[in-house]
Amino acid sequence: MSESPFRLDGQVAVVTGACGKLGPVWAAALLHAGASVAALELAGASESEPYAVVATQAGDRLWRFDCDVTSRASIEQAVDATVRRFGEPTILVNNAGVDQPPDSGGNRSRIEHWPADQFRRMVEVNLLGTFQVTQVVGGRMAAGSGGSIVNIGSLYASVSPDQRFYDHLPGALPFLKSPAYGASKAAVVNMTAYFATLWGAQGVRVNTLSPGGVLAGQDEQFKTKYRARVPLGRMAQADDLGGPLVFLASSASSYVTGHELRVDGGFTAW
Repeated sequence: MSESPFRLDGQVAVVTGACGKLGPVWAAALLHAGASVAALELAGASESEPYAVVATQAGDRLWRFDCDVTSRASIEQAVDATVRRFGEPTILVNNAGVDQPPDSGGNRSRIEHWPADQFRRMVEVNLLGTFQVTQVVGGRMAAGSGGSIVNIGSLYASVSPDQRFYDHLPGALPFLKSPAYGASKAAVVNMTAYFATLWGAQGVRVNTLSPGGVLAGQDEQFKTKYRARVPLGRMAQADDLGGPLVFLASSASSYVTGHELRVDGGFTAW
């Protein structure tokens, strides 16, 4: 038995969207706690600098596998390769997702003319992708020795984006945060409860971790507006997120399931 309930020694974690903005944060936290990590990412996707740093430090405890979360066949191939490399997964972090960062002012639409294809793509990756990976990995957990699934949500699963955060951005039309992002993340929170109740008897815990805005080179006006809206007075940093993830992944949260843990500095408390 591990000395600390937060240790993950000997466990195998799967992280989807591992090379994106938050993927390296989750991978680093899991590795630090002792797990081996299967990093699932689209074939040909470039490795971010943070991912490259994590990979260099992790050695053979981190391995990248090609995976498109919108393709059931691709997921199955990646999971089979994970099992051959590390063994059966005991932790799943459903991180892969599509967001909509502020743009340079071009290709904007009024909400009445928002392209359905953009809406559809966000739901396909954020919701259907999470569902399909949960089917494959979670199904193996339910048929085996259980495990912990952590779905990555968002504060926008609970509240609407404040469009005033973006009204200083130039452009012929105002920048609008997509309604599809929050809708897809709210659906992920609901789906978390579904699988938590479905597989609880099989020893599978399913929770959502919903971060607030994470500091990542945003413009100064945005940061000023955002900080003023947060009781803790700042945006999240990578160090704020790893601990909550390890808590949900580890036996430290052995009686926690179906829960949404908001790591947002109190944003949604107002």
